[in-house]
Parts: sequence; C-alpha cells; structure tokens
Amino acid sequence: MALPGPLPASSRAPIPIDSRAADHLRYIRETMERAGEFTAVPGWGGVAMGLTALVAAFFASRQLTPERWLNIWLIEAFAAIAIAAPAAATKAHRANAKLLSGPGRKFLLSFAPPIVVGGLLTYALAHAGLHALLPGVWLLLYGTAIVTGGAFSVRVVPNMGLCLMLLGALALFVPRNIGDLFMAVGFGFVQIGFGMWIARRYGG
Repeated sequence: MALPGPLPASSRAPIPIDSRAADHLRYIRETMERAGEFTAVPGWGGVAMGLTALVAAFFASRQLTPERWLNIWLIEAFAAIAIAAPAAATKAHRANAKLLSGPGRKFLLSFAPPIVVGGLLTYALAHAGLHALLPGVWLLLYGTAIVTGGAFSVRVVPNMGLCLMLLGALALFVPRNIGDLFMAVGFGFVQIGFGMWIARRYGG
C-alpha cells in the first residue's frame, strides 16, 4: 500500500491574522495594561488640596515666628490627607477598584516611604531650627512620592511629581519667606492644574 505523500506546501502555510483578530489582540493587550494601573488618583481631590494649600501659603507667609509658620503647614498637611483619602476611595468605588489590593496597594507602598521620610526630616530640621529648608524638602519628597507611586498609575501622575521635585530643588536655595511662594506654586497651582487634567481625562 502506498504511503501518503507530503502535504502540499499551501496547506502548511501559516494562516494570516486578519485585521479583526489584530484589533482583538490589541484590545486585550490594552485592557491588561489598564488593569495594572491605579486610576483612582483623585483629580478633583487634587484641585481641593491645591486650593487649601493656597490658603495655607497666604496665612503662613504672614506668621512672625517659624513655629507658627510650621503649625500652619502641619494643619494643611492633615487637611490634605482628609481630602485625599475619601476622594480616592470614592473614585475607586465608582471604578469598581480596590485601594488596598492590586495596583492600588503597589501605589500606596511606593508612595508611603518618601512621606514617612518627610515627616522624620520635618521633626529633625525644625528641632535644629532649619525651617528655611522645609519647603524644599517637602516639595522634593512629596514629588518623589508621586513619581514612585505614579509608576503604577496613569502617565500624567509621575509628570506632576517631576514638576514638584524641580520646584523643591529650587526652593532649597531661597529664604524661608520666598519658600512660601514655591509652596503655593507647587502644592497649590501645580496640584490644581494636574488635578483638573486628571479629573477631565480619567474620570474625576
């Protein structure tokens, strides 16, 4: 009995992927990429934080002692936390995402260390009477926190962090009373601008 010969070359040729299948693969890839992003960064919450920072900068610049100046900014820090936490939770809830798992957990774990370092340096520098360095240190470390946390978020987030870091680097070399201006620009106008961009492009 004769053995079957080799299949024709045409039957062994790879089946080309049509444009519809390529679109499906592209959609799957983009969906997986979005699933790895923390999209609950609160845009409108950032705007609110920026507005309170502008108020804080105004009152802090009018204080006559470094201690009172520091107290104003510490109050602003707690106010910012009180705004950011529920704003992020609300946005995550609307997007059916979780803050403490997946990309949200990675964002928080990357965001927290620079903030903790900032708290320790605040105590050390204030205790040493080096209040003039605090605006630069705060802007640098907050910007660093946003850059590192933003690695797990949408692209605009780390860009905001880089702007804050640049302002912080400049603020290290200015007098304390001018430092309030840098704080107003960074914690105020930069956060308002990027917050509005995030709110409009990424759902609030």
